[in-house]
Amino acid sequence: MKLQVVTRRRRNAETRRKNVNLSSATSCCRVAASPCLSGFTLLELIITLTVLAILVMGTIPLAQNAAKRQKELRLRETLRQVRGAIDEFKRDTIGACPQGAVTTTNPTLPGGGNTAPPDPRSRVVIDDCTIFDTENLDRYPPSLEVLVEGVKIKARGANIRSGGGIGGDDTNATEINQNKELKKVYLRELPIDPITGESDWKLRSSYQTEDSGSWDSVNVFDVRSTSDAEALNGEKYSDW
Repeated sequence: MKLQVVTRRRRNAETRRKNVNLSSATSCCRVAASPCLSGFTLLELIITLTVLAILVMGTIPLAQNAAKRQKELRLRETLRQVRGAIDEFKRDTIGACPQGAVTTTNPTLPGGGNTAPPDPRSRVVIDDCTIFDTENLDRYPPSLEVLVEGVKIKARGANIRSGGGIGGDDTNATEINQNKELKKVYLRELPIDPITGESDWKLRSSYQTEDSGSWDSVNVFDVRSTSDAEALNGEKYSDW
């Protein structure tokens, strides 16, 4: 009887040891397999890549539009500067070369005189009659290069009254008229069209309409871009 009890206890102890070993082995397998269970499936990777592709494709047009908008802003600024230089040149021609030069008759003056009241913004007058020909009666700049190269000028009204020079000082006016040859530059450099990347502007004289095909080379009244591409607002750059 005692022998059977001892035998049964030994069997139970061996069974418990086997269960413990089996449980430990199972735990080790689970720990070893845990890294595999924490990864991404193929479907999850495909979904992630698809979302990233959509985001990238959505940002490309935004970046392109931002770059295009910057070029459009530079084009507007360049046109404003060039047109401002043309208008400034025109203001400085009022009263230029009054003797023996071709001038535009102003019918509003008594007797149809050949001079017009100077613009108060103009402090000098152009003193180079060689840049004007008989066709350029309106006396706009003959070319864009003239605005860059500059023209000879003198103080407005310096020969008419004392103190009429640039600084309003008699000595300065006399020095300008007698000893110095001043030159005024209206543009620092020949402007470049930000759209085309070249200085291939479409020029128009004061004797041409907006739909003129080519420049008549008389004078430069206006400049426009030669690009027929559309801006972000749907307009053509050549219409700005």
